[in-house]
Amino acid sequence: MIEYFRSEGGRLFQAESFIEGCWINVIDPRPEELERLSLEHHIPIEYLSAPLDLDERPHFEKDDGIISIIMQTSYPLGEHSDIPYDTVPLGIIHTDRCILTVCTQINPVLHEIKNGRLRQVSTVKKNRFTLQIFLRTAQRFLIDLRQINKQVDLVEDRLETSTRNKELLDLLKIEKSLVYFKTAVKANELMMERVKRDRVFEIYPDDQELLDDVIIENLQAIEMTDITTNILSSMMGTFASVISNNVNAVVKLLTTTTILIAIPTLVTGIFGMNVPIPLLHNPNGFLWVVGIAVVLDLIVAVIFWRLKWF
Repeated sequence: MIEYFRSEGGRLFQAESFIEGCWINVIDPRPEELERLSLEHHIPIEYLSAPLDLDERPHFEKDDGIISIIMQTSYPLGEHSDIPYDTVPLGIIHTDRCILTVCTQINPVLHEIKNGRLRQVSTVKKNRFTLQIFLRTAQRFLIDLRQINKQVDLVEDRLETSTRNKELLDLLKIEKSLVYFKTAVKANELMMERVKRDRVFEIYPDDQELLDDVIIENLQAIEMTDITTNILSSMMGTFASVISNNVNAVVKLLTTTTILIAIPTLVTGIFGMNVPIPLLHNPNGFLWVVGIAVVLDLIVAVIFWRLKWF
């Protein structure tokens, strides 16, 4: 799918077709669409196809006035997926006539930009628009990390009384997402530092502050990812012991309950034998048997209570 957007008065508007200075958003394109874009805008086909490789790492290339930048963005997968969050490559291509973005999915970062989450957007100012995408990408990581922290808190509440492995498996899924996040934000940091150091595209004085904000936000995402990963790793070891203790407590309760139930069964079994026994002809024999069973149960219950088995 190919979408065209133009800016007017700092806001984005969708266009029907290509306009000079527009933003072309390419989502999961077909081979013929890539060939058409390559021919129309004189872009090497490998620049357009590289972001479609899910294993592509952040980097940039510059050749014949065309700049290709690939970065990693966070991507929510939903509750029914193996992991809650993953990362997906996003390609940003500068040409003399326009700026293109290429992704295999409906990218959350670009979706927010299309919905007006950025102020003072100008598709003509390709360098500034690229920096705004960088900034929104770092902010998106921070937003998703806060959601991950909330999920961890919910799992933690369930773990306090859990005797199952489901909660630990949920934490493991979250930990896998954090590994992807950590790899992505660190790779993005290296790519952004190289963009700044090598001056891949001209950064005007007004944009220097924006670039500094991008690097700061990305560093914050790295630190937050490290902190969450460390907390989660320690939690998993701790809660594995908590679950084991919870299981032991349940087994202990069931064992003591079984013993208490077995005592009346033993007493009534003895007095139910077909041999001469005490109280055989006593009219209050039933009450005596029940009383003996109750007294023995109470004695054993007090012993268990003193041993703190309850």
